[in-house]
Amino acid sequence: QPELEESGGGSVQAGDSLRLSCQGSPSSPMTMRALAWFRQTPGKEREAVAGISPSGAASFYADSVKGRFTISRETGQRILYLQMRSLKPEDTALYYCATKRKYYGSIDWDRAEEYDTWGQGTQVTVSS
Repeated sequence: QPELEESGGGSVQAGDSLRLSCQGSPSSPMTMRALAWFRQTPGKEREAVAGISPSGAASFYADSVKGRFTISRETGQRILYLQMRSLKPEDTALYYCATKRKYYGSIDWDRAEEYDTWGQGTQVTVSS
């Protein structure tokens, strides 16, 4: 069983909504870790989308998704969500969830190299 497993991706029209989920395995320490969603398209670097603190009290967003996406986690549960609204074709990508051991707030939430555990990804395709 993978430590992190994403689900909820799909093919939608521009303006639609999707909710991605990331389920941690029973052995995953994700309840005590900062979590994040990244996305990647072929030929491009992995891009940070949203991050959340271990407690869930603080969240961070890329400018491109602010006001449209919401990251959340269930306290004490091994699950992470990304609610995506008003989707655009440029949101098309493979979406990954990730965890990191150390939390420094907004300083490095968007640095992929700081995350040590990744899921396999779920594809989101938005057509115009």
